[in-house]
Amino acid sequence: MDRLNHTWPQSFILTGFGAPGPVRPLAFLATLGVYVLTLASNSFIIVLVQADAGLSTPMYFFLGVLSFLEVWYVSATVPTLLLTWLHRHPPIPAAGCFLQLYAVHSLGMTECSLLAVMALDRHLAICRPLHYPALMSRKVQLGLAGAAWVAGFSAALVPAGLMAALPFCRKQVAHYFCDLAPLMRLACVDTGWHARVHRVVIGMINTCNFVLILGLYGGVLRAVLKLPSAASRAKAFSTCTSHVTVVALFFGSAFVVYVGLPGSQAEGTDKCIALVYTLLTPFLNPIIYTLRNKEVKVAVRRVIRKIRAILKGP
Repeated sequence: MDRLNHTWPQSFILTGFGAPGPVRPLAFLATLGVYVLTLASNSFIIVLVQADAGLSTPMYFFLGVLSFLEVWYVSATVPTLLLTWLHRHPPIPAAGCFLQLYAVHSLGMTECSLLAVMALDRHLAICRPLHYPALMSRKVQLGLAGAAWVAGFSAALVPAGLMAALPFCRKQVAHYFCDLAPLMRLACVDTGWHARVHRVVIGMINTCNFVLILGLYGGVLRAVLKLPSAASRAKAFSTCTSHVTVVALFFGSAFVVYVGLPGSQAEGTDKCIALVYTLLTPFLNPIIYTLRNKEVKVAVRRVIRKIRAILKGP
């Protein structure tokens, strides 16, 4: 690898996945297809929540916010992944690399907080149904969503700022986007202290939100088990299973990459796990939340009828 003076290089080089030549065009097309579907499905949810009055509830408001976040989150990493499939070692400007690092971590930590907010919404809806409309008013919804974004973008300043202050002697990033661990391996100085700070900050955000989600769903479970009929228990559980699935996917992969013990993963494993939370989860979220959701299916039919009526004219 190229040795440089103890400063920022003009650009870094993303090495991506070491797939053989014939596989790379197929991988590019598959990634592009998933990316386009992810953008389309999440954008569809955003438009549907805004267009249909039947989805004007807190649960669907937060789902719309999550879909909006996922559009940006997947767009922060997939374009460089596509570049690595087309060109084995594409360069990325140093400023763009650190901007990508900040974007990925700010959006990721925002999603952690937003998933906790969505768990709070389900907890209040099931455990405090009579007070739910007052407790989750529109003002409260906006405040909680805004707090999640502010928390995520503020917390990400710590790892991004520490990384930008490091001197770098090498420039080949062993990843398909600029992330903490691959960049720290390129530094000219010992980064043990930086790695500990990163694990504390990211681990604290992840752990606090995950523990909060577990506590909230513990209360939901107790409340559901007290319901008199099996039908009412099944209905209550059905409103939570989608969210629990997304939480397991996102937090599980994030814990392994950012909170796990250093050196505990085989080389290249972090790139594969990163695909789960940067591409797979944003792709699956609309499917998980809408596949068996009767309210969404009814809303889709209503919107289609409205569009047909508009097209037919008076």
